[in-house]
Amino acid sequence: MKPEEFFESLAKQGIELSETQKDQFATYFKELVETNKVMNLTSITDEDQVYLKHFYDSIELGFVDKKILSDELTLCDVGSGAGFPSLPLKIVNPKLKITIVDSLNKRIKFLDSLVNKLGLEDVNLVHGRAEEVGKNAQFREQFDVVTARAVAAMNVLTEFCLPLVKVGGQFVAMKSEKAPEEVKAAGFAIETLGGEIKQQTSVELPNDAGIRNFIFVGKVNKTPKKYPRKPGTPAKKPLVK
Repeated sequence: MKPEEFFESLAKQGIELSETQKDQFATYFKELVETNKVMNLTSITDEDQVYLKHFYDSIELGFVDKKILSDELTLCDVGSGAGFPSLPLKIVNPKLKITIVDSLNKRIKFLDSLVNKLGLEDVNLVHGRAEEVGKNAQFREQFDVVTARAVAAMNVLTEFCLPLVKVGGQFVAMKSEKAPEEVKAAGFAIETLGGEIKQQTSVELPNDAGIRNFIFVGKVNKTPKKYPRKPGTPAKKPLVK
């Protein structure tokens, strides 16, 4: 997907980007590829593939839930890596208030430099483990939307993310083809942590690039105080009946 095709695809969804926004995507690509030479951020560095599998894939979340591309929401991106999906969403919808949580400080430093070069405001970068951030009163149950893209199995991811979602908000997991089995295995964790599955949507990426599954988990009750458990525990002992 060449940049022009990417912009045309967004236009078909009713999203017309300004020249400034188009330049921001070009800068993002350049910074990603340059930094990737000295730091492992992504295995995808070809321009067509970055625009398709990182930029377009990130923004698809907003095609499925249109509020994300139009409203003033607080969005937390857990284990964001090189800023996906939150920063492409932020470029398209500058009204989003973004918090990115990542456990690797050098990635946070890259994102800090990137955010400055892109001229983005209302982006808060948090260096820490999701389990620790979820216990911190500054972040716990503070966000309208919490999202994560292919970070961990759904029953583990739920414990990372749901504690950060405010009651009435939603956690959205972006998953590959294996989503249905993962969702089944995560039922107990979702219920225990105060969530309820609201919607599951499958979208086919253009150019035969595969399927993206979106699992929307509504926050219907407060998360019990003991969750998330200590760093490392959710991955070693996922919540199961």
